[in-house]
Amino acid sequence: MCLGVPGRILRTADAGGITMGTVDFGGVLREVCLAYTPQAQVGDYVIVHVGFAISRVDEAEARRTLEILRAMGDALERELSPGAAERTAP
Repeated sequence: MCLGVPGRILRTADAGGITMGTVDFGGVLREVCLAYTPQAQVGDYVIVHVGFAISRVDEAEARRTLEILRAMGDALERELSPGAAERTAP
């Protein structure tokens, strides 16, 4: 299984002939290779898998996906928190 996460391109730069970008993933900034999405520009949302932008996505879809990922993270955090087993035991 692979997971692609949407992020917004904040800036781009040339790194030895390869376009790289600083991408914002809900407040977490990462450097991402944009070589596979040459049409992507600052302000665009891209789907990123293991450090490579693999496609552009519209803002609405990116926001929906980020909301789902946040909800999954919140659910996992609740599940792993102390006392979770007692709360779910029959």
